[in-house]
Amino acid sequence: MGIPEVELNSGYKMPLLGLGTASFTTALADEVKAMVHAIKCGYRHFDTAAHYGSEEAVGKAIAEALKLGLIKSRSEVFVCSKLWASDNHADRVLLALKKSLQNLNLEYIDLYLIHWPVTVTQESAFEYPVADKKNIIPFDCKAVWSVMEEAQRSGLVKSIGVSNFSCKKIEHLLSFATIPPAVNQVELSPAWQQKKLIDLCKANRIVVTGYATLGSAGQFWGTDRVVGIQALKDIAKAKAKSVPQVILRWAHQQGVATVVKSYNPQRMQENSDIFDWELSEEECKKISEIPQSRGGKAEGFVSEEGAIKSVEDLWDGEL
Repeated sequence: MGIPEVELNSGYKMPLLGLGTASFTTALADEVKAMVHAIKCGYRHFDTAAHYGSEEAVGKAIAEALKLGLIKSRSEVFVCSKLWASDNHADRVLLALKKSLQNLNLEYIDLYLIHWPVTVTQESAFEYPVADKKNIIPFDCKAVWSVMEEAQRSGLVKSIGVSNFSCKKIEHLLSFATIPPAVNQVELSPAWQQKKLIDLCKANRIVVTGYATLGSAGQFWGTDRVVGIQALKDIAKAKAKSVPQVILRWAHQQGVATVVKSYNPQRMQENSDIFDWELSEEECKKISEIPQSRGGKAEGFVSEEGAIKSVEDLWDGEL
């Protein structure tokens, strides 16, 4: 069974399961090989970012897939990239976007997101955690979003959106946006279910995409706290499925999209085999009772010396 799509408020379609590419340490040739294999497995949605350093690999994988005849045209692939915090300035958005297009070797990006509701100066470009916290300055959402809208109107991007925006920040953006965000990409897992945010986004035709849905154990900030939850292990055993499959199926049944990072060919296939079976109401109820806490709090952007004084400020109390 193929990966289903959702229609965004921009009118374009996005596959509901994407391959995450935030690897940071994987060699370019290995990344390209893994992404080409993903295309063979049926993946058509690739999630990258200027900060991940994987844009070049995504572009090379698309070119290779075209050469091999795995896809017939660029339009068969959906590419999401993101604007990093040091380019979160109205006068830097288009420069950063054009650099991403150059890295990807593409004429347009399907979805371009503001990576964080945070702005840092060029002195801390691509730093995380930000070493000199005085370089974290106020984020002018209205000015930056205006240029994001300009990018969509120009055709350089097909859809625009945000990432790591709280309910309060989404409401603020909607108060002045002339083009609403198509997507809000956020941490979402059985251990951080984001029900209030999902409801708000659905009411405003914004698709929620979940990241760290399996806990991002391979990342510097990730843990195995999600895949280790006993209730999930019990459901997986009863269903004869893996714990990651149960988690990804649960996310699908919440009406959200998911990006999941694995360059392991077997897990890549396994993660996509979630669309021809479902979890029962009782199983979903058990998952809804899992204790909740945010995994990644992004403390690297927080300091008394900078514009964001506390994690409560960054997340507007949604912890």
